[in-house]
Amino acid sequence: MASLNKIMLIGNLGRDPEIRYTQEGAPVANFSLATTESYTDKGGVRQERTEWHNIVAWNKLAELAKRYLSKGRQVYVEGRLRTREWTDRDGNKRRTTEVVASQMVLLGSRGDTSAEAVSATAAAPMPAYGESEAVPENGRITDDDLPF
Repeated sequence: MASLNKIMLIGNLGRDPEIRYTQEGAPVANFSLATTESYTDKGGVRQERTEWHNIVAWNKLAELAKRYLSKGRQVYVEGRLRTREWTDRDGNKRRTTEVVASQMVLLGSRGDTSAEAVSATAAAPMPAYGESEAVPENGRITDDDLPF
């Protein structure tokens, strides 16, 4: 039987991406993404609920996240859920669920965190991220852009 593990999120960064490198030298970026749901409760009062997601980006996607993303920036992230376990410094078993990003689309303009910026900047050119490489015009970074 086939299965599917795909997550699509649009939200705002809760903190600047933090980048680290594996022993092999591969970059890994971690950041949090907030998604907010609005609803009306039983009493007719408008409520908001924010859900926080831990995002992990690897290789070229990690470098792009570090270069272009910052706290408050709106971004579309597509990827898969992964749950991992580890033992902390005190010997306690810990578990976390995170989104491993496979695509990102930068939404809005730098410093602009409003939802109105999404359609206004969809066609805006993206800055170059390397001497001979440029972010695709549509701002989408896919698995084909990754070096593995």
